[in-house]
Amino acid sequence: MTMKLKTSLPWSTAAVALLALSACDGDDTEPQVTECEEPLYAGGATDEAWRTLVDARNQPQDSSRAVTLTSPESEQAYWTDQSAPLWQWTSPLRASLERPGRTSPLLEGRPRESKRSVLAWLGNWVLPTAEAHLPPYTGDIYWVKVHAAGRECPIAQVLTSELQWQLDDGSWQTVKDAAGKALTVQVVSAYLVQNRITEGPYSLGTPVPFAMGMAR
Repeated sequence: MTMKLKTSLPWSTAAVALLALSACDGDDTEPQVTECEEPLYAGGATDEAWRTLVDARNQPQDSSRAVTLTSPESEQAYWTDQSAPLWQWTSPLRASLERPGRTSPLLEGRPRESKRSVLAWLGNWVLPTAEAHLPPYTGDIYWVKVHAAGRECPIAQVLTSELQWQLDDGSWQTVKDAAGKALTVQVVSAYLVQNRITEGPYSLGTPVPFAMGMAR
């Protein structure tokens, strides 16, 4: 997870306020920000690895070495009174673990939130920061996205170095709130060496559909 250490620069409070106001006046010259929010991070995944996948999002779709999603199964039904499920998959890229340079997961356990806002970007622009980044990631990586009909951005997502996702309470609640809508799971995978894609990205040829029903 990125840590930011503030530097001491002679910016006045008034200057900061003025720039903050100018950021809200619809100026088209603002640098573009990511349209959709960042995912949660699990295992050894980092925001730099995520940005690598985002940069490759316009490449032709390749499902030749995509994961096999074992859960949820296609057309699986869940109910709003169920506890958060564990989703799992297998991947041809996991054999890449034998390669030199593979790093161990840096942060194990529950997903970590890392969401950037326009205000956060503005604050960093006004008061530049020195960032302490995690080491570049090497290994297989998986971007799991839950899509709901009518929504352009994923309603829940995680970037992980693991072959599973134990959905956290927040993500599961968001999925339950979409009960009655058409829901799908897509998994984008790749093998990275020092945050550079050397295999992939691969994605499921057809996202896996599942259903969320009201409590029985």
